[in-house]
Amino acid sequence: MNTLSGVTVVGLTGQTGAGKSTISKIFSENGFEVIDADQVSRKVVEKGSNCLYEIEELFGREVLNDDGTLNRKALGAIVFTDKTKLETLNTIMHPYITKEILRLIKELSNNGVDLILLDAPTLFESHADDFCEIIISVLADADIREKRIIVRDGITHEQARHRMDSQYSDDFFEQHSDYIIHNNDDLETVYKISREVSDKIRDCYKNSDKNCLKPASAD
Repeated sequence: MNTLSGVTVVGLTGQTGAGKSTISKIFSENGFEVIDADQVSRKVVEKGSNCLYEIEELFGREVLNDDGTLNRKALGAIVFTDKTKLETLNTIMHPYITKEILRLIKELSNNGVDLILLDAPTLFESHADDFCEIIISVLADADIREKRIIVRDGITHEQARHRMDSQYSDDFFEQHSDYIIHNNDDLETVYKISREVSDKIRDCYKNSDKNCLKPASAD
């Protein structure tokens, strides 16, 4: 639960390939300031950062490019086939990520922003859900997600499946979210639902009625 006064933080998460960026764009168009946790995760592992140093110490020079930057494909090939190594990587990265996210939330709040969407694929894993008043999870059918991941990341079917298998199940997201949005390529329906959800959250905030924020689901 978000304990920051004067600001409502909405957490947007879900499975890889579910299409969170579509929902994030709709919230942005509807007046929400977006914090992209993927961008944050890239920032904390920039060349020369303490986080990258810790990753190199654990996984070796092979996860770096020749110029000293992080080789994401090499690191992904290691951690997405070994849950223990993925958990270890998360243990290193998540404190840096959450610290930066909290800094950004406070900075936006100090600048008068009152509605923030935190777009975070690892919202639960990093405990960034602690910053959020409302949590929205985006789900999609496995075959659709697999195709999206292969096209998006330029990886193989097997690599896509490893990434999918490393994440929480549909049941987990359904049990830990206030809203569920299914994104199976029916863009008109997704837009309508996302707009309705963002409208409701925005209106509840403006009316100072946070009791109206909690729904059953959005399907």
